[in-house]
Amino acid sequence: MIHRLLLLSTFCLALGLPVAGSDAQETSGLDAAAAVERALVDVIGRAEKSVVAIYRIRKELPEETFGLELRPDPFGRRATAAPAPQLTDPDFVPTEYGTGVVIDPRGLILTAYHVLGEQSEYYVCGHDRKFYRAWIKGADPRSDLAVLAVQAIDLTPIAFGDAAGLKKGQIVIALGNPYAIARDGQVSASWGIVSNLGRKAPSVPSEFDSTGKSTLHHFGTLIQTDAKLNLGTSGGPLLNLRGEMVGLTVALAATAGYESAAGYAIPVDATFRRIITDLKDGREVEYGFLGIQPANLTAEEMAAGRQGVRVDWIVPGTPAEQEGLRPDDIVTAVDDRLIYEADSLVLEVGKLPVESVARLNVIRDGRPRTVQVTLAKYPVRGRKIVTTRPAPWRGMRVDYPTAVVDEEARARGAMAFSDNGVIVIDVEEGTPAWDAGLRPGMRISHVGRTAVRTPGQFRAALAGREGPIQFRLADDETPLRTVGPIP
Repeated sequence: MIHRLLLLSTFCLALGLPVAGSDAQETSGLDAAAAVERALVDVIGRAEKSVVAIYRIRKELPEETFGLELRPDPFGRRATAAPAPQLTDPDFVPTEYGTGVVIDPRGLILTAYHVLGEQSEYYVCGHDRKFYRAWIKGADPRSDLAVLAVQAIDLTPIAFGDAAGLKKGQIVIALGNPYAIARDGQVSASWGIVSNLGRKAPSVPSEFDSTGKSTLHHFGTLIQTDAKLNLGTSGGPLLNLRGEMVGLTVALAATAGYESAAGYAIPVDATFRRIITDLKDGREVEYGFLGIQPANLTAEEMAAGRQGVRVDWIVPGTPAEQEGLRPDDIVTAVDDRLIYEADSLVLEVGKLPVESVARLNVIRDGRPRTVQVTLAKYPVRGRKIVTTRPAPWRGMRVDYPTAVVDEEARARGAMAFSDNGVIVIDVEEGTPAWDAGLRPGMRISHVGRTAVRTPGQFRAALAGREGPIQFRLADDETPLRTVGPIP
């Protein structure tokens, strides 16, 4: 706190603004600027040890060829193609690049998911100019976060701060690898202020998602800053004046017709920390799912002082239907956080873990009520990378039916789920589950005589049971299947 007050005083003095006690201190503007400079140098010097440059080298496919231009030698010597520079050569420039942040001394590096790519190899270079081959430990498209791993045991992790306390106008520093100029591990720095909070990433519609809102950040999570964030800084830290990481830089929001772009960063908050914990262990990141289509209130309703979002329709078989939500209900708050638009409802529910209980404040027919809903699992689209999966039970794994993305059903507009059981998502050939005829896509409603609706209930029903076990399948011509023990 003293350090922050000193910086505030020095900034005021440098700008010629009055500061308590300034008459007695007689501090010149140059001295004030020098104090600010020392603070910035100190923060950058401490934090840059935890920042790495990332190389992404796309693997050459068999059908691809790259021609080299041969120019005549002015001295008549035989023309030969120059050898390609090696990874550690100063002249080597990767075709794809980004930034990463050390989050564990045992070789774990956080970066942005969109830095990754198909058919690629990864390398990182630290501040000590050491190169490491990296591989993906875990990656989650909905949070736009990923963790790489390298063979190292003595890296310096970044210190996490808390973005919950950020205010517009606070000074922040960004470190990164713009245009791959920091590929030797010597990261570049820029600084500015927090311009705004809770901003939305620009939507990018595609054939797989017409809304263009594929991440949580499209619904309003991001820190906006005027610190310069050029191409390649994605995955770098946004620091406060204590040297703590309060955000991970991810995007530029350019507006058509304007040269300048706004810089965005994912805030370091409770949701961020939960996701990082899963990715560090290589586990799948899971998000809560309610099962409603929200709609914004009309302009007339808002002008009349109404607040909240309307339930437009409810997906059959989801927690919203099970707990009695109805079309035309007005949701005004989720866990006491006020809701003003449809995007904020999606965000507040989406940040919650699977099987958490969301408390919804609802107005129905003009009367307030509270509805508690146990959330199912959101169907994350995009390629998830999971290196630590739950052990299969006799060769099979199950999940929530809501977690399975059925593109054909979506194309038909039939987003219906069944709450009657769990869905089989994976069966290993040659195992007892496979031999019993269980296949991906089948739904199990009972383990023995015990009804199961969630993977947790499924595991609990199997706990301590040995020998052959009978399962009941929902909507199957042969509903009873018996799975024997592993030989």
